[in-house]
This record gives sequence, structure tokens and C-alpha cells, in this order.
Amino acid sequence: LDLGLPETSVALTSAQRSCGSMFPLSLLRKAENRAMLVELKNGETYNGHLQSCDSWMNLQLREVTLTSRDGDQFWKIAEVYIRGNTIKYLRIPDEVIKLVKDEEDAKAKEGGDGGGRGYGGRGRDGGRGGRRGRGGGGGRRGRGGRS
Repeated sequence: LDLGLPETSVALTSAQRSCGSMFPLSLLRKAENRAMLVELKNGETYNGHLQSCDSWMNLQLREVTLTSRDGDQFWKIAEVYIRGNTIKYLRIPDEVIKLVKDEEDAKAKEGGDGGGRGYGGRGRDGGRGGRRGRGGGGGRRGRGGRS
């Protein structure tokens, strides 16, 4: 069935391609109170302003225009809640992506303390047990080994 409507593009803009390591939730949190497009797995699209999101990517939009799967019916809705696992893709304004990217670049320049998951920061003597390792004892091997 061809309705003569242009197909929705999923191609990324140059700003979006350059942000490969960006987390979706950080983008969504920065996009609050901004216009965005959400397409669901069933083909419906929601165009509105992001009011809030949670860690499961559940979204709350306001001033929404809902477009049917075929693109021939439209509804105006004051507010809608979208469950995260039904989302196919999101279209977020480029200025939000650039804002998050700039913040990440600024954090990378600061360096940080090396803490967090997988990034150094175990103190002066390295690993968990200091210089001698985890057991720490003088010369013992294993649990009941010889001295």
C-alpha cells in the first residue's frame, strides 16, 4: 500500500554519528522540555515535548500529535505515557546531542579521579591487598600451606 508519503529516515546526522559512546539516558535527560519524535514498534509516531523519562526509558510527553501507523490519521493529545520497551527509535534535536557531547568532552579534559568501573584508582599501593596482594600474610601460601 503506497500512500505517497515520504519514508521516515533513520539516517544519523553528523552530530549524532560523532557521539558513539553517548548513553541514551543522558541524552534523554538533557532533552527534557524539548520537542522530539518517538516511533513505536507498532509503527505509530508521537511528536511532542518530553516532560520526563526514567531509567527504563519510559517517557512522558505533553502537547502530543499522534500519527497512525499508515500516516493517514492524526490525533492531538494533551499528555501521553510511553513504555520504554515499545520504542523503536527516538529523534532528538541536534542541539541536545551537541550539548551532551560538549559536556562529555569537558569532563574528559578534566581527567577525573580515575574512579568508577574499570578505571584505575585503587590507591597508592595498587590492588586490593596492598603491595603483597590479597592475602597479605608473610610467606603463607593458600589457606593452610607451609610457611
